Amino acid sequence: MAATTTFSWSGKTKDGKVQKGQTAAANKDEVMNILRKQGIMVTSVSSSGGMSIGQKLSGMGGGGVTEKDIIVFTRQFATMIDAGLPLVQCLEILENQTENKTLAKVIGLVRGDVEAGSTYADALGKHPKVFDNLYVNLVAAGEVGGILDTILGRLTAYIEKSMKLKKQIKSAMVYPAVVMTVAVGVISVLMIFVIPMFAKMFSDLGGTLPLPTQIVMSISYFMTSKKMIFVVAAIIGTFFGIKSFYATPKGKLLIDKLLLKAPIFGPLIRKVAVSKFTRTLGTLMGAGVPIMDGLEIVARTAGNKVVELAVMDTRASISEGKNLSDPLAKSGVFPPMVTQMISVGESTGALDAMLSKIADFYDDEVDNAVGAMTAALEPMLMVFLGISVGFIIIAMYLPIFQLASLVG
Repeated sequence: MAATTTFSWSGKTKDGKVQKGQTAAANKDEVMNILRKQGIMVTSVSSSGGMSIGQKLSGMGGGGVTEKDIIVFTRQFATMIDAGLPLVQCLEILENQTENKTLAKVIGLVRGDVEAGSTYADALGKHPKVFDNLYVNLVAAGEVGGILDTILGRLTAYIEKSMKLKKQIKSAMVYPAVVMTVAVGVISVLMIFVIPMFAKMFSDLGGTLPLPTQIVMSISYFMTSKKMIFVVAAIIGTFFGIKSFYATPKGKLLIDKLLLKAPIFGPLIRKVAVSKFTRTLGTLMGAGVPIMDGLEIVARTAGNKVVELAVMDTRASISEGKNLSDPLAKSGVFPPMVTQMISVGESTGALDAMLSKIADFYDDEVDNAVGAMTAALEPMLMVFLGISVGFIIIAMYLPIFQLASLVG
């Protein structure tokens, strides 16, 4: 018969009550299996006078916390929880091996709160800049339901898909931004440094200059004069003014409405909003979060004031006994296909699965929209750059051609 050892342990029941005690067993794995059968989630276990699991494994090998850091942390944490390691020891291991010093410090604080008797979700909620409401609420649902490892896996998949969506949007903006920067830079160099040399040469020759040349020289004169300082100051002031206005509720609502109605970017923004709404709500409902709480979280993380108000109005309608699809359809924000699929999901009792299908569909739609927008903007920007630079060059050579014809 194997020798037994007395192990000290602490853990939590499904209703969140902290329990501590001692159990005689052959090893720590046996202790955790015994306690798991009793419905206790083990947070720490150690032999009398010995080191805990976390202390033995802690040797496994700065700046802000990024989404990638959160994804790696969540995936590793889910793997260790699924393997049966106690909660506190998982946090201790991750605290020691996480390369991001800011995240490591936060994990240490979370571990301290859990050891003091706090739930894991409550401990995470004390750090909203690192773990948002969605993350905390999903973890809370996982703790209550005893499926924390499953929930963490869903969280990892959700964050990865959200990050992929953001990358798609950023990649779509990179090319137009680069072309516009090059265009502005080339035109500015021509206007500020090249055109003044031509202007001096033409003034020495005398005579009447062609109209295109006069236009270009007037623009060049304006850009090299002190008046340009006021124009730059006005542009900067307008930018910060719009930014300050956007920080107000009325300004955010107005600008978000205009963005949704924009000819090129509007449809893309709407598809991104629909994808984010369905993905977030589907993930929350699949984790067992009540729909009222889920809608509130979705509204706060919508990122668009128009969508946020539509979701909150829907939440109010549901509290009055209505279904989800009708108020969403009346808002005018969500396409008919989306509301009809949600209605089918409600009637079949598989709303979370239907929301995930809609999210997958709109992820593909966003991908296609980004490709189409990039394909449309590329020739437009090249034409703009070609016409601008070509007009300047022709305008500067017209007097030379005119002079050559007079000499001939």
